[in-house]
Amino acid sequence: MSVPSPLTVVDAEPLERQEEVLTEEALAFLAELHHRFTPRRDELLAARRERRAEIARTAALDFLPQTAHIREGDWQVAPAPAALDDRRVEITGPTDRRMTVNALNSGARVWLADFEDASAPTWENVVRGQLNLTDAFERRIDFTDDRGKSYALRPAGELATVVTRPRGWHLDERHLRDADGRAVPGALVDFGLYFFHNARRLVGLGKGPYFYLPKTESHLEARLWNEVFTFAQEYTGLPHGTVRATVLIETITAAYEMEEILYELRDHASGLNAGRWDYLFSIVKNFRDAGSKFVLPDRNAVTMTAPFMRAYTDLLVRTCHKRGAHAIGGMAAFIPSRRDPEANRAAFEKVKADKDREAGDGFDGSWVAHPDLVTVARESFDAVLGDRPHQKDRLREDVRVTAAELIAVDSLDAVPTYEGLRNAVQVGIRYIEAWLRGSGAVAIFNLMEDAATAEISRSQIWQWINAGVEFENGEKATPELTRRLAAGELAALREELGEETFAAGRWQQAHDLLLRVALDEAYEDFLTLPAYELLD
Repeated sequence: MSVPSPLTVVDAEPLERQEEVLTEEALAFLAELHHRFTPRRDELLAARRERRAEIARTAALDFLPQTAHIREGDWQVAPAPAALDDRRVEITGPTDRRMTVNALNSGARVWLADFEDASAPTWENVVRGQLNLTDAFERRIDFTDDRGKSYALRPAGELATVVTRPRGWHLDERHLRDADGRAVPGALVDFGLYFFHNARRLVGLGKGPYFYLPKTESHLEARLWNEVFTFAQEYTGLPHGTVRATVLIETITAAYEMEEILYELRDHASGLNAGRWDYLFSIVKNFRDAGSKFVLPDRNAVTMTAPFMRAYTDLLVRTCHKRGAHAIGGMAAFIPSRRDPEANRAAFEKVKADKDREAGDGFDGSWVAHPDLVTVARESFDAVLGDRPHQKDRLREDVRVTAAELIAVDSLDAVPTYEGLRNAVQVGIRYIEAWLRGSGAVAIFNLMEDAATAEISRSQIWQWINAGVEFENGEKATPELTRRLAAGELAALREELGEETFAAGRWQQAHDLLLRVALDEAYEDFLTLPAYELLD
């Protein structure tokens, strides 16, 4: 095989301690990953486009006939390592210094250390995030913030296990390029740097290099990850199976291939997760032009009790437990308000009901976005699990899900509302503005929002306009109405923030980008692709 060309850092101001992350050896490892796996990544992205064209033609999806033997076969994933056996509460968040300490100390069993949707991929976030994780494993991350508050790690036995989430296959890292000027996929950069610097160290700590894999659309994409893991372990002399991966089932196409995804990763698989907002985004994106029966109502009206969402989560639990894998539930995105006890109480009740339902359905654990919610989620799972680490013995053989049930969006009574459109515009602008300033996890209207939120906001606007939705007040979803709402939101923000603060933000750019990806006739696959062009 030809020798990979060396990688160069381009268009990025050097950062303090950058040389600790971008060592010659680490860059040589990234160059190998890029050389071996980027061509196949490119083919798989092309396959996504073909599949979407097929959905546009047929408005249907089905389980794959060519992999029936896998679904019918008798196999299990590798047993969970001790550090990933009990996952009853997982906290998610970006890898900035403060979040790193707070998440590790939160009392959750797992921290999803996020380089993906909760992180805007500025060069600083990419490099500093890696440094923060290594510093945490070396226990040299204590610090005092601008307000004089001190942060220090608890004893090792009390810290959450780190599971890192690299970027999805579709995103490139424009600051790392090969000799031909080709950017390295962000997924390989995030995975490669973390694995190269920490895999051995983690094994020494009784843990390992554990990953969450986002935005997977097919079992062939899972196969590529498996090849990456196998190569990385051979390259560094670590035993096969040291890496463990949990796959987010957050695309509608992956929901039809859950067994195949686990099968492809079986030596490295540790579970599947039900990622709700991205899943809804994926349904809208794939069936956006498939007629009125696929029109989704306001995002807040689509709860996990909607029949098509129940079909998805029940199938996920059944699939995981049949194959010996963990089933991890979705996000409780609420952010507690210490100023409003009444709002707090109502929200805690909602979170408790959500987690009680998941634990009752057979999930082995679930996500929260805020340390204050760890106890609420843990109590729900403690009540069902007791001292057991999981409930994989609950096989859910009662579950029978048909291909049609997974996309029966019209099984929901709710309809789009005028207020839903306004909320999509508000949340879209506010989220994109924060992202453009380098912040990917953003508190908006008491919810912790990430990139999936903005994706569903702009996709719903696009879908409602193209489907000619009429709202309860007689107004119709049109580009003109959307522009009017967006202009009103911009004026309200200027008023609320004051001229100086408003001018210092990226509000006009965020407004323009939201309108572009919500109103352009040609639908943009991912909002983060044009947004990345604007990111400093």
